[in-house]
Amino acid sequence: MYLISHFWQAIQRSLFPILEEEIGPLTDKQQELVAILELAHIEKCVRRNISGYPGRPQDDRRFIARAFIAKMVSDFSTTRVLIDQLKSSPTLRRICGWERRSDIPREATFSRAFAAFAVGDLPGKAHAAMIEQHEKPRLIGHMSTDSTAIIGRERAKKKKKLSAAAKKAKRGRPKKGEPRIPKEPSRLEQQRAGMALEDMLQDLPQDADVGTKIDSKGNKISWRGFKLQVTWADGAIPISCVLTSASVHDSQVAIPLMQMSAHRVTSLYDLMDSAYDAPQIKEMSKKLNHIPISDHNPRRGEKKEMEPATAERYKERSTAERGNSLLKNNLGGSMVRVRGAAKVYAHLMFGMVALAAIQLLRLAT
Repeated sequence: MYLISHFWQAIQRSLFPILEEEIGPLTDKQQELVAILELAHIEKCVRRNISGYPGRPQDDRRFIARAFIAKMVSDFSTTRVLIDQLKSSPTLRRICGWERRSDIPREATFSRAFAAFAVGDLPGKAHAAMIEQHEKPRLIGHMSTDSTAIIGRERAKKKKKLSAAAKKAKRGRPKKGEPRIPKEPSRLEQQRAGMALEDMLQDLPQDADVGTKIDSKGNKISWRGFKLQVTWADGAIPISCVLTSASVHDSQVAIPLMQMSAHRVTSLYDLMDSAYDAPQIKEMSKKLNHIPISDHNPRRGEKKEMEPATAERYKERSTAERGNSLLKNNLGGSMVRVRGAAKVYAHLMFGMVALAAIQLLRLAT
């Protein structure tokens, strides 16, 4: 936090006065955008254009990447709105990197650049680099894991039909003399058995489908699209994010998230709701030298209440709910206009880059 505090003071004392002298007064929102762009340094993850090759050169995608961060911070609904604002606001345009109105690329160029960013996971890499730089040096008390529904703009993928052998398979104990068909290990059991992190992530479904869950008021809700699984540090700072199909159960993403977070930061407690109450998840948490705290899932039994001290610490899990709310209400999480898991994830991660920078700066100030 000392480094970020020093960074914020340097921006206020040096960068803001220079910018205001060059491009005019900055609004509070523009100052926030400048600080986010300086902290995230997303342009470092963008490959620079190489001159000397035949054909028309690409527009500088570093500026386009900065513009997509501006889109999330300003909560613009579409890229077309972003381009209109860049054309009408010289200050916003110059913050992103373009001097003249005529320098701003067309919407099709923004679309092609975004597709390239999605394939290369640009915002995901920028987020991971920022977290490792600013959060790894400190010890985090609580890591709260939760998911949030992401409504997609595409058809739900049809589920695969059961094979003939699966249809014929009988449930329950086999009759005397019948061979016992070995049960395939569940995804959680495979993950606990020692799957590599990359294999775990590739094994998770990402196609849009239909998800159903019970909300905080006990109502059953359904949506078509995806589910964003996030691990949050104290202060509503997103540490690790995974996008899955809407129907994927939260527990199947817990172990990959734990391992991703353990590579980036050092923490003490893993806080999870009853959806993550599984022995495999608790075992992995302890293996990472963490203390797991999850709400008990009765599963046709009697619910076990937490001890008072544990229940008080469990209240810190509200960090995840606040973080999900910030992403969806302020940073484009509820306005997904792209299709395909890679593009949806890129859109959400541009918002996560902005959110992580905002929360880091708030902790420092």
